[in-house]
Amino acid sequence: MDERVPRSADRASSGDNGAGEWLRISEELHREFNARARALALMVHGRIFYETMEEYWPRAPGDASLPDVLREYGQIWTAKPKVLVSRTRGSADHNTRIIGGDDAIEQLADLRSRTDGAIGGGGAALATQLLRAGLLDELLLFTHPAILGFGRPLFDDYDMPIELALLEQRSFEQGVTMHRYAIRDESEASPC
Repeated sequence: MDERVPRSADRASSGDNGAGEWLRISEELHREFNARARALALMVHGRIFYETMEEYWPRAPGDASLPDVLREYGQIWTAKPKVLVSRTRGSADHNTRIIGGDDAIEQLADLRSRTDGAIGGGGAALATQLLRAGLLDELLLFTHPAILGFGRPLFDDYDMPIELALLEQRSFEQGVTMHRYAIRDESEASPC
């Protein structure tokens, strides 16, 4: 699995104290999100991330006031098979299956072994759990040129250094950068 976190839904719904207002998502960047999402075999979301996405994207394809690139992402997200990892949600729409309970990570590991193709994940708490379980192969990080001074870290409560290998980097309009990293196996890491 890799941790792919397109944050475009936050732009439509600014959320926590206007946090989405700092995002700089151009058409070029959203086309990148669309292409990467289209290539996934499966999306795995934590509850908070999923609820942000489900609030906006299912309505996007039918909203003629939106640019084509946003309507297209709404179609991709709604149609793509998804897994919602949640202990509290009992149901979900939009081609989504729920995995919950104490064995959720084991269920995801099993699902990963049976899925052909890339699996993308989204959600800070989920990313940390997947990292701890050794289920992340790559990280895809988009950096927006803003300092917030608040918010949740992507990998909270993770206290081990992780060796990364840069696979790809790209710059987008408005100073946004993308970095795609492989998570290196400990046996590949160079000694200090």
